[in-house]
Amino acid sequence: MLAKLSTRPALRRGALAAAAALTLLGAALPTAAADMAPGSDPSRIHEQKIAWKKCTGDGMPADLQCGKVTVPVDHDRPEAGTLDLALARYRATGDRRGSVLLNFGGPGGPGVPELAYGAKEFMDLTDRYDVVSFDPRGVGRSSPVSCGDGEESGLAAIDEGPDDLADPRSLLEQLKKAAAACAEHSGPVLPHIGTVEAARDLDVIREALGDKKLNYLGFSYGTRLGAVYAALFPGRVGRMVLDGVDTLTEPLTEQGIAGARGQQMALEDFVDWCVKDIACPFGQDARKAREEVLRLVRSLDEDPVPTDFGEPFSGQDLVGAIGQGLYSRELWPSLERALAQLVEHGDTSGVVAFATGGLGLPVKDPGGGDPSGGLVDEEDVPLDNLPAALMAINCADDPDRPTAAQVVANLKRLRAAYEQASPVFGRYRLTQVLLCYGRPKGTDFIRDEVKDLDTPKMLLVGTRGDPATPYRWTVQTAERLGPSAVVLDNRGDGHTGYGSSKCVHRKVDDFLLYGELPPSGSSCGADEED
Repeated sequence: MLAKLSTRPALRRGALAAAAALTLLGAALPTAAADMAPGSDPSRIHEQKIAWKKCTGDGMPADLQCGKVTVPVDHDRPEAGTLDLALARYRATGDRRGSVLLNFGGPGGPGVPELAYGAKEFMDLTDRYDVVSFDPRGVGRSSPVSCGDGEESGLAAIDEGPDDLADPRSLLEQLKKAAAACAEHSGPVLPHIGTVEAARDLDVIREALGDKKLNYLGFSYGTRLGAVYAALFPGRVGRMVLDGVDTLTEPLTEQGIAGARGQQMALEDFVDWCVKDIACPFGQDARKAREEVLRLVRSLDEDPVPTDFGEPFSGQDLVGAIGQGLYSRELWPSLERALAQLVEHGDTSGVVAFATGGLGLPVKDPGGGDPSGGLVDEEDVPLDNLPAALMAINCADDPDRPTAAQVVANLKRLRAAYEQASPVFGRYRLTQVLLCYGRPKGTDFIRDEVKDLDTPKMLLVGTRGDPATPYRWTVQTAERLGPSAVVLDNRGDGHTGYGSSKCVHRKVDDFLLYGELPPSGSSCGADEED
């Protein structure tokens, strides 16, 4: 399963998610102190050798190895302190030609558990590569960020009902509190959590792996990370694949509208599929079924239902759950069953599992972080780390910071645009965008500098029916990156193509393993299997 986060920004229901989902993240990764304390010789960053060890713990694959790499908290001031990044790998079984590094998306998605539990998708790559993934800075066991839990998170007040956007000035005060809470709970990594710093981490990992070039497979947000790496280190790019291509230029407000529109289209496709089944909880008429979905969301926003864990489940929780279930057609039967449990029996267990994204982490405050300490133990990863990291990274990558007056003046228009894009997902996505208010201005580097690259050929995969990263972003990003970008048109559905299309899977593997690129503009049919 790829990490595809449209994670709900409201963080106050930590206990619900912790009790509901699997404790997968970082099971029994080795912990150790960082190699360099503040004031030590920064050259040691570039002399690392990874001490790989067997990953132990319940359910961890026997052949998965774990380790760590130390990176500066601030790459421009490496003497100021370090943090450790959690790594995992499957070793090459054939004629090894180096490593291929995977990023599963997010932002905010930890790579170690994704590699551990989604290994079968990548085993063909071990014919020539060590297949490696990592928890990026601020994520998982790599100095995780947090916004706190409960009322102190500052987000509860914007999660009380359908009218929480009606009073802009009150909302802005709550957003400022939320930003302050995130800064308080995240420690020194938060000001350095953006994609530019993470791309510089990639180069440290590449060097520690002993590779002269970075071979890379990035999904969704991972395509942004890969593109930024290519802009920073064009001479160190090996074979790079970007699947489910992110935008490099659109502001968060436009990204949110595109995401809402894509999710609405996916929801309508799901409903069309669902009503053909007598077990569909919304009946057998597609138009009425769509109305029933919206009615259910609004009803739960007005009157949340209790869960088995004592926490309320609202309409916006349901929106987050549905959004997770729409990423792949393979999830639709499970989503249908979960919705039927909720509608017919008031049983929230199925939708809760979707709402938490399948990853629940035991909650424990990180205590402000430790810029020179080792990997965080799994029990110390804050429950809200995924949405907290998603917000932090997206905001760090976005230079737009409207003033309070601009937010007040534009909120009504924005709300109308989002609700027009999707009556179900509009409010949810708009709230995510607003969460950058009160945070420092993000970098201009991605918009201004990630273009016209002089690198070896890179393969960009765009899926026509992708609900999260629209196909036009693949085309626009390819044009922006320049002649080095080769586009593969996947005429299927779902978010990203590698895990859902055998055609895409084969062409990506052929490029990574053998350097065989498809012609730019070539396609994989929606039903093409061989």
